[in-house]
Amino acid sequence: HKWVLESGQGIFSPDGTVLALEGLIIDITDARKRMDEIRYMDAHDFMTGVYNRKYYAQEKQRLDNEEPLPVSILLGDISLRMINDAFGHAEGDRMIIETARIIQTCCRKKDILARTGGDEFSILLPGTTLDEVAEVAAKIEEACEKYNELIPNTEQYLSLSTGFATKTEKEDTLEKAEKDAEEWLHKKKLFEQKSYYSAILSSIMATMYARSQETEEHAQRLGDISLRIGERLGLPQNSLGELQIFSMLHDLGKVGIDDRILNKPGALSQEEWAVMKTHPEIGWQIAMSVPELECISDCILYHHEKWDGTGYPHGKQGEEIPLLSRILAVADAYDAMTENRIYRSAMSKKSAIAEIEINAGTQFDPAIVEIFLDLMSEDAS
Repeated sequence: HKWVLESGQGIFSPDGTVLALEGLIIDITDARKRMDEIRYMDAHDFMTGVYNRKYYAQEKQRLDNEEPLPVSILLGDISLRMINDAFGHAEGDRMIIETARIIQTCCRKKDILARTGGDEFSILLPGTTLDEVAEVAAKIEEACEKYNELIPNTEQYLSLSTGFATKTEKEDTLEKAEKDAEEWLHKKKLFEQKSYYSAILSSIMATMYARSQETEEHAQRLGDISLRIGERLGLPQNSLGELQIFSMLHDLGKVGIDDRILNKPGALSQEEWAVMKTHPEIGWQIAMSVPELECISDCILYHHEKWDGTGYPHGKQGEEIPLLSRILAVADAYDAMTENRIYRSAMSKKSAIAEIEINAGTQFDPAIVEIFLDLMSEDAS
């Protein structure tokens, strides 16, 4: 077969009869192939062969306007930093190509798979319910696990996190569904066992618990109290998730404080106290270095600020202090007062509650204290 460009005209006799046709027929097969290649490259990712971000955006807009509901979006994110650092970017590229191949084998004919970032993949799933997209996600994760079973070096495991959401109402948009999927993905990445960042998080927490008086049980209690306050305030689900993570990691900066200061049985000297007061800034620096923890970095920095501005490190006051920091301040003070420490015995719950009530409006946000007192009253009844 050949592609040709034909241009011609008729040759007529005086009475109007067609005597002949004359013109040109040009072979444009090579030009057509080049055009097809350009069109393909315009819509596809050069490395993996799946669709690119431009085509994905066009199809997302089309499905938003034309496709019958429901329409789902599934996002996948692979952790490449350790692969690139340990084995080089060529190995990282190979992992990207392998991931695209695995995901493609799990997609249906109607699904639109695209590479939308360096280590990010997005799938548009027309006519797909939330339960159905969950099945696709499970199929992809299972395929990744089977791939890893064949890899002898655990450092070269394929670590893929997924998040998904569904547009079910005409008033909604696929843009909103995509943001919901991103939030889900963001939270999942933080806690998945094989996640690179989860390994960092676990290591930091283990070091923090081993070196200071903080315990995992303390973090769990803080999380429980803080979440109850957050729920009473009507915080959205993503903020409650951040509050839980923050409760676990608020003191992570203590990993940078000398053991002799952290676990000193008596009162700290003025110089030692100055060192201890640097731990919020150390924690902020650590959180800022881990993309998944950036969302709570400011909360860590300001969790020792006081409502009246007499706290540290920057003397923030009132609503200048992040809301999550103000919530944790109350929960942390209560739990600290009701637990034994090497330098003092625990207070009774009643005395601790009274102490917090006294310091409402000075150390603590009075509105948070009011909610806390209501919760403690409910627990006591």
